[in-house]
Amino acid sequence: MDDRLFRNTMGKFATGVTVITTAVDGEPYGMTANAFMSVSLSPKLIVVSIGENAQMNARIAETGEFGVSFLAENQKDLSMIFAGQIKENLNVQFKWQNNLPVIENALANLTCKVFNTHVEGDHTLYVGEVTSLDVVEGNNPLIFFEGKYQEIH
Repeated sequence: MDDRLFRNTMGKFATGVTVITTAVDGEPYGMTANAFMSVSLSPKLIVVSIGENAQMNARIAETGEFGVSFLAENQKDLSMIFAGQIKENLNVQFKWQNNLPVIENALANLTCKVFNTHVEGDHTLYVGEVTSLDVVEGNNPLIFFEGKYQEIH
């Protein structure tokens, strides 16, 4: 099966956009990800998928904790910064929640401690136990579909 065909097919699944964060020695780090899902209510578990070669993979393995911010439609620039698509004007304002950096004014912010990990193919799946959450009402989510950012109309 062709890699491009597989990637294009997976792009037919619309997703929200998240920024995964952690802090090493008080220094915040983040990456954009759309591979996120809720897993369990009891205990409250979520999963994020991070490429084996991503720097965030080693950082979460080191810290054992991470944040997840659900981006609002007006936060496309933040998604692009943490995806490495914008390299200038990188002054990101973090909000600290449960001693972890999260994105200010996101639709929702979660903090998690690593509950379990699974290496699958070229990614590590981090199962996180949610330790805190914060929700902001009134905004629409940033959506990713067919390799492009989209808005809800």
